[in-house]
Amino acid sequence: MSGLSAHGLRLSLGGKPVLDGVDAAFRPGQVTAVLGPNGAGKSTLLACLAGLRRPDAGEVRLDDELVAALSPRARARRIGFLPQIAEVAWAVEARILVGLGRTPFIGSRGLSDEDAAAVAEAMRAAGVEGLGERLVTTLSGGERARVLIARALAGRPQWLLADEPLTGLDPGHQLDAAELFRTLAHGGGCGVVVTLHDLSLAARLADRIVVMAQGRILADGPPEQALAPEVLSRAYGVEARLTAGTAGPLVEVIGRAG
Repeated sequence: MSGLSAHGLRLSLGGKPVLDGVDAAFRPGQVTAVLGPNGAGKSTLLACLAGLRRPDAGEVRLDDELVAALSPRARARRIGFLPQIAEVAWAVEARILVGLGRTPFIGSRGLSDEDAAAVAEAMRAAGVEGLGERLVTTLSGGERARVLIARALAGRPQWLLADEPLTGLDPGHQLDAAELFRTLAHGGGCGVVVTLHDLSLAARLADRIVVMAQGRILADGPPEQALAPEVLSRAYGVEARLTAGTAGPLVEVIGRAG
């Protein structure tokens, strides 16, 4: 079956369960947002899906292949991963940093014409083509975030897994990035999985929402279903109201659940 799937994932860190029997199947051509309070297990789930962390039990499959059995190079060619905290400590030009996204494809002769074209395409898509000669250490947080998105896109991945990719972006660039993710999925057939905290933005961006709490999945479905007030009460301990908006459902948090 085509897709990226988690089967019975269990993982404990420091003796505390972080993933507690997670089953989820993600489909190409779709944007899925993973939501939940701090400590829900969102980032850990993404790291397991990317093959960067091995669960204590369970498995992750990519098109019926075990992700754990793939070589790092083969895995990186198919899955692009954008971590939540991606600090760049060295003074490197933005174009060179984006080019690192082609590392799994580069042969002994270095960057090919195809690699250079992929880098240019990724920078254009992320809206950072004008930053190519700038040192990354001189960029603002929002500019750096968009350059890192471009680096992930440069590999032309079948799957893009992004942990809080909109953090640090102003509202306009958040909308640009959200539209980019939707274009990748709907126009290019890429499977996009992102973790977010902004509930209304998630409803605007995602075709499907997975809500987690305490290492388990509480809801999995279209935004109107997954963001139901009873789900948000269980996940976040808040009273919320869901209303219709022109670009998707809007979530109004009224206060703490009584």
